[in-house]
Amino acid sequence: MGNIRGFLDVERSEHGKRPVAERSLDWREFDLLPAEPALRDQASRCMECGIPFCHSGCPLGNVIPEFNDHLYRDHPEWALAVLHATNNFPEFTGRVCPAPCEAACTLNLDEQPVTIKDIERSIIDRAWADGRVVPRVPKARTGKRVAVIGSGPAGLAAAQELARKGHAVTVFEQADRIGGLLRYGIPDFKLEKHLIDRRVVQMEAEGVVFRTGMRAGTDVTGSELRGQFDALVLCGGARRPRDLALPGRHLEGIHFAMAFLEQANRRVAGDPVPSREAILATGKHVVVIGGGDTGSDCLGTSIRQGAGAILQIELLPKPPDRRQGADLWPAWPQILRTSSSQEEGGTRDWAVMSTAFLDDGQGRLRAIQAVRVGPAPGFTVVPGTEFEIPCELALLAMGFTGSEPGGLLEQLGIGLDKRGNVPVSGFRTPVDGVFAAGDQARGQSLVVHAINEGRKAAAAVHLYLQQPVPA
Repeated sequence: MGNIRGFLDVERSEHGKRPVAERSLDWREFDLLPAEPALRDQASRCMECGIPFCHSGCPLGNVIPEFNDHLYRDHPEWALAVLHATNNFPEFTGRVCPAPCEAACTLNLDEQPVTIKDIERSIIDRAWADGRVVPRVPKARTGKRVAVIGSGPAGLAAAQELARKGHAVTVFEQADRIGGLLRYGIPDFKLEKHLIDRRVVQMEAEGVVFRTGMRAGTDVTGSELRGQFDALVLCGGARRPRDLALPGRHLEGIHFAMAFLEQANRRVAGDPVPSREAILATGKHVVVIGGGDTGSDCLGTSIRQGAGAILQIELLPKPPDRRQGADLWPAWPQILRTSSSQEEGGTRDWAVMSTAFLDDGQGRLRAIQAVRVGPAPGFTVVPGTEFEIPCELALLAMGFTGSEPGGLLEQLGIGLDKRGNVPVSGFRTPVDGVFAAGDQARGQSLVVHAINEGRKAAAAVHLYLQQPVPA
């Protein structure tokens, strides 16, 4: 490394954020990256440790010490090459990834890791600004055709990798725009959608064909896909939400988190939403059931919609502020985290179990009945702790239970495993020529895992397409 004393002489300094009073009134991104000289100082903190545990922390295997060093030495073109060697879309991960690489950084032994996520984002943002991100058109075409089902991060990564190998790739997306949950699941204040659009333009120049408004299994059948393409890659996600079957579940005002977030993202995009279908937090007591990222996104969206009050509840107990017991570096720490949305307002409560949705007498939700519980796995009810939470909009953000059964999967003869995922071995499904990656194969997970699996599935497809056709 260029500065062997960087980790001793330079203190960790994270990016800033736009003030809460400003950013909570709009849908633009809130992060403010440091200036380039300050980022180079942060990159100099990478300490040339004997074993770079950041590699194992990153699902993509990003070559982090090398791009840190290139940024420190002000070699932006080399830094970009190293970054793109393992990650097709670092502008996505540099914004929405929780940065397990930083958790695994050797300097995190002292809770002062290198600001890897900021560095990653700065490299790619500078490259786009300088015009150095250009299409990579293959020199020759193979004559093989591949269909990718789904345009989330796994589908986009698989499509780009296969197109660059010279295959003719068509991406089928059931929504009206490309991006999957990047488009409609993540709010614009975390990921502005022009970032997706410019990658789509790049991929189209590389030969990828995008077909939106096409539901595989309905608008195009499994037999049609098998007849028209040499291989299929299933990247349709795992969007079946976990429900909460309690008394009063039928009441007006109870919605799945993704329905709320998708509608909000459509409004930001300028799409009209019929008033009779509107899911709005404006002026309401909002309760978000679920303490994860999706719940946090619901909180930030509700703030921007002008909710009257917001409470986010979690079944699990409140995590500790620092690692405890066997929760040791370099594993991902089980500690309390506060998202940008949680910084903006609302309150959080832990060890709360909802027991019923309460009626206002006119078929609308007025409150949630709840109790305090003990820790997992029993979640034993604490006697005498029953209470009511005023609520006019309940958002269910408790995760997902796998892929939607039937439809295309049934037509292809592919069942789901006990976790609700498409079964794969080396990204191959039990059906010859059909592959699967991302959430559809592993269950709901991180964007960085999806990109990694899309890349690996593409490599498996490419190897398959090179095999001789049986006589």
